[in-house]
Order: sequence, then structure tokens, then C-alpha cells
Amino acid sequence: MRNIIIALIAFLFINSCSDDFVNTQPLGELAETAVWTDGSLAEAFVSEIYAGLGNGGFDEQMNASLTDETMFTHPGRNITTITESRSNPADPGWINGTLSWGNMYLRIRAANLALGQLEAPKFTNPTLVDRLKGEAKFMRAYYYQQLLRYFGGVPIVDKPYALDDTDFLSERSSYEACVNFIVKDCDEAAALLDGKTLVAGRATKAAALALKSRVLLYAASDLHDIPTAKAKSSVISAYAKPELVGYVSGDRKARWEKARDAAKAVLDLPGFGFQLGLSAPAAQADAVANYMNASLARNGGEKEIILGRYFINAKTENGGRQGLFNGPNGYHNWAGNTPIQLMIDDYEMMDGSKFDWMNPTHAAAPYTNRDPRFYASILYDGAGWKPRTSDVASKDPVNQIQTGQYIQPNGSTVFGLDTRKSSVEDWNGSYTGYYVRKFVDPNPAIVDQNTWQQIPWPTLRYTEAIFNYAEALIELSDDATARTWLNKIRFRAGMPALTESGDALKQRMRNEKRVEMYMEEQRYHDTRRWMIAPTTLGRKANGINITGTAKAGATIPSPYRYDPNAFNYSYKVFEIDPGKENRAWLDKQYYLPIHRDEINRNNKLVQNPGY
Repeated sequence: MRNIIIALIAFLFINSCSDDFVNTQPLGELAETAVWTDGSLAEAFVSEIYAGLGNGGFDEQMNASLTDETMFTHPGRNITTITESRSNPADPGWINGTLSWGNMYLRIRAANLALGQLEAPKFTNPTLVDRLKGEAKFMRAYYYQQLLRYFGGVPIVDKPYALDDTDFLSERSSYEACVNFIVKDCDEAAALLDGKTLVAGRATKAAALALKSRVLLYAASDLHDIPTAKAKSSVISAYAKPELVGYVSGDRKARWEKARDAAKAVLDLPGFGFQLGLSAPAAQADAVANYMNASLARNGGEKEIILGRYFINAKTENGGRQGLFNGPNGYHNWAGNTPIQLMIDDYEMMDGSKFDWMNPTHAAAPYTNRDPRFYASILYDGAGWKPRTSDVASKDPVNQIQTGQYIQPNGSTVFGLDTRKSSVEDWNGSYTGYYVRKFVDPNPAIVDQNTWQQIPWPTLRYTEAIFNYAEALIELSDDATARTWLNKIRFRAGMPALTESGDALKQRMRNEKRVEMYMEEQRYHDTRRWMIAPTTLGRKANGINITGTAKAGATIPSPYRYDPNAFNYSYKVFEIDPGKENRAWLDKQYYLPIHRDEINRNNKLVQNPGY
């Protein structure tokens, strides 16, 4: 043993004198100098910046459950901290990784590193250099946009800090300065990416222009026009640094004009948009198919996506598990984000009139003759769906959603397979009486929690640019052109043309966007920037109680199935138990608080209003 140890020491001593031994590089790492001398390695570095997109919006908890679209079923996830206006700097509430302060600056630093190295590249491929610079500028702009729309003005850092820097602390830049910085990055990215062909999921000229359109639309909105915001909110009126959250001066009309022009630049791009050239409303079946194809990005609907987060079965990411996360418990799924009745009620009737519980016809059959997008987005009692799993198939051979209770001729009650008293699973299940259909692959083979799907998240969508354009036009009193574009969306969806003007048109546009962009992370930002959150997000979440009572003398199906010939159905709206979720709105929620830890790290930061 002694001889072996001496030999080993001698081996190490002799080899320690070898430069090759001393300079051996780690097998799992690359030196920074090596990365930027090789085009492929540089591209890999820039590709990693996209990781800040996470799963897009396809996490188990979804942004929709911060709004009057859905509620989150499972307790202990800190969503109610936000919906109940209990956010504070020590506990802001649930924050998706795509909007976390730390994660965004981590990716911004990576973009800054790439841009710094690409200014004087050490590899020869000018086309690749321009593309990578364009992608890095776009991603930096996107992450700053995420910070801006949740927190207001943030510190603008446009270079990577080095060890010899003497000051790592930065003040928050004004809201206006942040907008200008993002728009400049978007313009430069669009120029660098012009004519470049990239695989799906990477930044393009179109993505840069679409992001610019969104940022300029927000900049023109009520929340960020400080005179308007002060008049609508005492919290913002009392804020000592209003320039951090909006424009304190300037020409608001000019801001709307910039928003209009930026949106039109997107609409003028070739190759995007789906079924937008109809001269009359599509037939109902075609309209349902149109909306599903747009949501699932297939059969031509992929032309809706300007920038998407894509998923493949070869890589089992959570973004491919929407069926599991949101699907019915009667299919062994988790019922995570479930539609609330407020959302259901805002789907119009097929003739374009409002749904009204005071209308006896509507109340007796609330799921009949509704906007076709309702049927493509919502699973409701009696809706047809996929075949049940093999252990449940005998209980539901006709494959219908069951979210009610059904009283049999002998007085006994059968609880639906998709209720919280299900005979399949009683620990998951919707509290609201609904489930999400949108973004769930209808393929019967993708039915349970062991199968992933390949539906992309629409990070930037062509139809969003249409809404941006129409909204700016309405604010600029060009109602006729706004109606033309809004009716393109409505005709695709099988809905009659809008005819209103002025404020009435604005309200119809807002509801149209609510329905069309359901669950696409638009509603949370729209209700805040329009400053209507007190009367939208502040409402109590609600659901539906459904009772089917067997008709005397009718032939009652066994096992149970939805059958209006055999059962009389009644529908009663109820508010969610405050013990589960007690929604309330305080104006501080117009912005998220900057976390206490960030304030402690950087004494130059100023906290947001109301905290």
C-alpha cells in the first residue's frame, strides 16, 4: 500500500509539471473566449436566452386565474394573494417565471453579454452575426416589456456588469424612458432580422414589430397617462414618483397615433392571419372549427402565431400537459384553472345580443345558441368530449361532460362524473361547474395524464395586432376602419357585424377581445391598463349549480347521460365560498410590488404606489 501511495504522488508531481495537465479544460464547460470564436457556439448561447420564456403561459397555474376568466382549484399556490389584493413587498403572491424580476434580469444580462461580444465578432459570418444580434435585441426588449407591464419603469441595464465596475446599483428609469428603450430595440431587431429565415419559435422581424405594437398600445392607455390615472385612482394620485409608472406630460393623441401605426405595420406583413377575408359570418360548425384551428395552430391556424413557444413529445415539458392540468377529474385530470360564470356570461348569443339570466329562454338553456367560440373554449354540462379512460368508459359510454347532480325517478341522486363528488375522483374537480377546452388537443388518443400534447403557446399572435389597431382607431375616432377589422375577427367566429360607434363600440371591442383572446394572458393587462379592474377583477368568482330532475313517465337512460327529453334541468349561479377565494380589488394591484429583497439589495429602488 505504501508503495502505491508513493507512486501515485510521484505521478501527480511529474504530471503537474505538464502545461497540458494544468490547462485541461472542464469537459462539461466552455471558456467564454471559445464561445465567441465559433458561430455555432455563439448561436447556442443566444438560443439559451429564449429559456426565459419558460413554458409560455402553459404552466399548471395560469395567468387567467388572476382574472375574471378562471379560478385556480387547488389551495396553497399564492394566487389568492393577488386576487384578494393581499400582495405586499414581502409576499407579492404567485409570480410566473416569465415575469419574475430576477429571472428577467438574468436573461437581460445574457442578452447584454451576447450583444457586447457580437459588436466585434471573432468568427466570420456577417449574416449570422446580424441575426444573433437581432434575436438578442428582441429578447432583451421582450423581457423588459414583461417587467414594464407588471412593475412599471425599471432600471435600464444595457451592458453586462464586470468585476471591475464600481457601482452595481441602478435607479428605476421612467416609464417613458423604458418604452423608448424597448421600441428602439424592437426597431433595430426588425432591421437586423429583415429577410432572415428562422425556425419556428425564434424571433423574426414580425415578432419585433408585434412587440413594438403591444408596447406602444400600453403606453397610450389610461393607466399610463398620469393625468387620467390620477383622476381614476387616489393611490396613483398620491404617488410621489408618477413618472415611474406613466407619462406625466406630452401629447396623448400622438401616442395613440404611434400605437395605430405600429399595429398597422404588423397587419401589412404578408403570410399571417387565418380566415380573415370572409364577407359574412361563417356557419356555426365552421366557426367552431376556425377558432379551434387558430387555438391549436393547425389546418392553417398556425398562421396566427407570430412568435410561439413550441413543444414536442420527444421533450416532455410541462407546456405539453394542458389536458392534465385543466381537464376534468372524471378523466383523471387535475381541473386546475376552471372557467368562472362571469366569463361564461360574456359570450354573446349567436345573433350578437347579450346573454341574460333574466331572459327565461336563456336561463332555461344557457348553453344553446351561443357564440361559437364558447363551444371551442369551454367544457360544460352535456358537452361532448373525448372517450373516457378504460376504467370509466362503462359509466359514460356517450362521452359527455357531467358537472351536475341528477335526480332519478326513485329520488336518489347521481352526481356527475366530473363533479367534486365524482365516483371517479372526488379530490380533484371544478368548483365552478366548467372546464377549459381551449388549448387542449381533442385527439381521443391524448386523454390522460400520461400523454403530452404538442400545442404551441401564442406568445405574439396576429389577431392581437388587429385588436391593437382597432383600439387605437377607436381612440382616434376612426370607428369605421375599426369596425372593418373587428368584423374580420367576428365573421371568422361566425358572429354578426358590429355596428356601434363611440363608447358603445369601445365596449363591444373590449368584450370581443375578452372572448377571442381568452386565456392568452391579455385580460390581466387589459383590465389594468383600461383601469376597469375594480369592476372586473374585483368581482367575486362564481360558478353554476346544475340539477337534472327525471321527468315523470320518461325513459331514463342508464347509465346517466345528458338528455333533455328525460330530465328537466335547472341552473343556479352561485358565488365561490370566500374560504376558497374571496376576490377583492385595491388600486395598489395596478402594479406588482418590487420584492423586499430587491429593495434591500438596491437602495436606489423606489417602491410602487400603494405598498
